[in-house]
Amino acid sequence: MPTEGKASIPPGPAAVSWIDVSEDEAGQRIDNYLLARLKGVPKSRIYRILRSGEVRINSKRVAASDRVAAGDRIRVPPVRVAARDEAVPAPHYKLPILYEDEAILAIDKPAGIAVHGGSGVAHGVIESLRSMRPEARFLELAHRLDRETSGVLLLAKKRSALTALHEMMRTRTMDKRYLVAVAGRFRNERQRVRAALAKHVNREGEKRVSVAEGGQEAETIFRRISRGSDASLLEAELVTGRTHQIRVHLAHLGHPVLGDDKYGDYELNHALRKNGLKRMFLHAASLAFTHPLTGEALRIEAPLPAELARFRDRHLDQAAP
Repeated sequence: MPTEGKASIPPGPAAVSWIDVSEDEAGQRIDNYLLARLKGVPKSRIYRILRSGEVRINSKRVAASDRVAAGDRIRVPPVRVAARDEAVPAPHYKLPILYEDEAILAIDKPAGIAVHGGSGVAHGVIESLRSMRPEARFLELAHRLDRETSGVLLLAKKRSALTALHEMMRTRTMDKRYLVAVAGRFRNERQRVRAALAKHVNREGEKRVSVAEGGQEAETIFRRISRGSDASLLEAELVTGRTHQIRVHLAHLGHPVLGDDKYGDYELNHALRKNGLKRMFLHAASLAFTHPLTGEALRIEAPLPAELARFRDRHLDQAAP
């Protein structure tokens, strides 16, 4: 019997399989649909079986850019899927819920937890939530936060909601605000940074992002909230949403994020750990957007975590002169 919305492909010896597309899954490109479901199959292999015509939708050949519709029946040729380690189930993280309805879910993500598994991380927020909600037919990340960033993380519970949220991000109609503490006394009350960003790999094989001519357009607006003798508290408004955007823009300005072990000041971070700041001071404080289904104006906020609030009160509680 074919399964609805899930590939009936067992680990180990491969066989032809069939997938029936559910209503919640409709609208996805077929390449993305297969990439998400055939875990362990190399990306190159998936595109090869699409180009060769081995993947069929309703018995017809398809291109990688074709989209699936509810009720479509997909034929998948024999591919070997990596076996999942059932002995290590996804942990049930403590994930405070900030907002939830039938279409979206917003949680207050703690620092130190990845949003998804990969790159040496077995499980993240999405795997944990799916484990805790086995009855959920659809649950996908609407955006991402760095592992060491805390705060508002938005997920979609319907395919239509996810599509609408992604469109808001593409058209820049979703308001994203962060609280961030930086080294030094930030001079301007308001500063708009437009500096293109490019990804690269350094000599140690570590993935990095840097300001680079010809990179992707990136724009952040910083507003100074307060500052102490040698650090400042800012609000960062993301106009675009590139990887590590806030962190790289601030390092580029000469005001690295406190506690940032990738783009920050190593010696300063070492001293800060002795003074109680043991994590990066970057917090996704709020998201404001139009509800993807009802049209209601929503603003979802996450309080500053206790450890960051204590540091702010001790070192950044002066009104910025």
